[in-house]
Amino acid sequence: MAIINSKVKPFAAQAYLNGKFVPVTDADLKGKWSIFFFYPADFTFVCPTELGDMADVYPEFQKMGVEVYSVSTDTHFTHKAWHDASDTIKKINYPMIGDPTGAITRAFDVMIEEEGLALRGTFVVNPEGEIKIAEIHDLGIGRDATELLRKVKAAQYIAAHPGEVCPAKWQEGGETLKPSLDLVGKI
Repeated sequence: MAIINSKVKPFAAQAYLNGKFVPVTDADLKGKWSIFFFYPADFTFVCPTELGDMADVYPEFQKMGVEVYSVSTDTHFTHKAWHDASDTIKKINYPMIGDPTGAITRAFDVMIEEEGLALRGTFVVNPEGEIKIAEIHDLGIGRDATELLRKVKAAQYIAAHPGEVCPAKWQEGGETLKPSLDLVGKI
């Protein structure tokens, strides 16, 4: 079954957030846009560059009403230790979910079973709990939070404007398309 337009499966987890351990469940997603940002492990190499990049762009996501959840198969205790040890990770103000059982990672189909680690998976979830964007990278390929910001703006735009679609490289305020018989073969 395709993951696009599927509902996020029920889950309950602990996260590290701003000096506290906090519970996070699928119920927290209802009524707002969310990003699940899976990464292999704390105390690694590409992961802090991605999480730091996301921390830099996080205020923009917040302005758009989007919550970011980073997820790895580490525990929330490990997230705290990494936060305390790394200047890059200290910048993070979004929940860092611990998934030591791998239940959430498997639910999003990004578990590397033989290693017990997550692939680099990015999932954008709408306020109804449906996955609207899914992107999965191999471990050595880092992601760009600014490009993700553009994609989330496009997802929010088309959700608010039924009948319109965003073409390649669409930027906020740019022209959209209204699919119709008149456009067939004209683009």
